[in-house]
Amino acid sequence: MFRAKSILFTALLATVSCTAPPDQSGLSEAELNIQLLATAIATADTAVILEIFWPEATYDDFASQQTHQGIQEIVAYLTAVHAWGDDVYMNLARVHTSSTGAVGEWVFSAIQARPIGDRFPVASGDEVVLNGVTIIEMEGGRIMRAADYVDGVPLILQLGGSIELPGGGVWQQGDGGR
Repeated sequence: MFRAKSILFTALLATVSCTAPPDQSGLSEAELNIQLLATAIATADTAVILEIFWPEATYDDFASQQTHQGIQEIVAYLTAVHAWGDDVYMNLARVHTSSTGAVGEWVFSAIQARPIGDRFPVASGDEVVLNGVTIIEMEGGRIMRAADYVDGVPLILQLGGSIELPGGGVWQQGDGGR
């Protein structure tokens, strides 16, 4: 399995960058898996998702307050952005590892080219840029649990939505002091 991950990681780096891939020998299994996860999200690569997660893994989406249990739910969650977004980009800015997992700080962006369910029924063509954190917990070389932490308010505002507050206040795009 590590050989397949190593090949995937090398191919990933070669396609993302025109420079030679860095030496992987210093990467921990957790760091390699979180790097592969970010790339799989950006490219909707289900084969990589199936390889890096245990079939019974859990993935928590704290912004939506949902837990995705099992590999099929995880694949659906991680590839859902491609149903509405084009030019999907997921960049890991920093990775922090431990003996049992990793934390990845990331920047995500996509162009809303299609409706997002009934919440955003019109394709705005607007770019969405979000910052977040993903935590992974490893067991036996694969991800057993993952969790995303991201503020969903910027998504709403960047797509032209507004948030009505008690007392009559409204948040909308361009309100710098949120």
